[in-house]
Amino acid sequence: QVQLVESGGDLVQPGGSLRLSCAGSGISFSMYAMAWYRQAPGNQRELIARIGRVYITNYADSVKGRFTISRDNAKNTVYLQMNNLKPEDTAVYYCNAGQWGPPFRPSDFWGQGTQVTVSS
Repeated sequence: QVQLVESGGDLVQPGGSLRLSCAGSGISFSMYAMAWYRQAPGNQRELIARIGRVYITNYADSVKGRFTISRDNAKNTVYLQMNNLKPEDTAVYYCNAGQWGPPFRPSDFWGQGTQVTVSS
């Protein structure tokens, strides 16, 4: 059974940092491009970062220069380092195993999401 589990979300102050993790089981991440999405209340799910099978990366303009996606295939884990967090980054963050594209083609392999709240 394929499972993706996101973790690392928390309540942080503006300007703070978090590192999110996405661990997979029943799936080999090395066979997929991986991506991070986020969804704020009332908004559609937004693609914010992706990393290919050959480690190329791409970011949404809203997070470029602040967020870094990385992967460790040996650990079957994908990370999202988030620096200089802003209130508008508040959302539930999800990972997905899919195809690079463009555009990125998500699979139906989604985790439960992890809540990130940026507030003073």
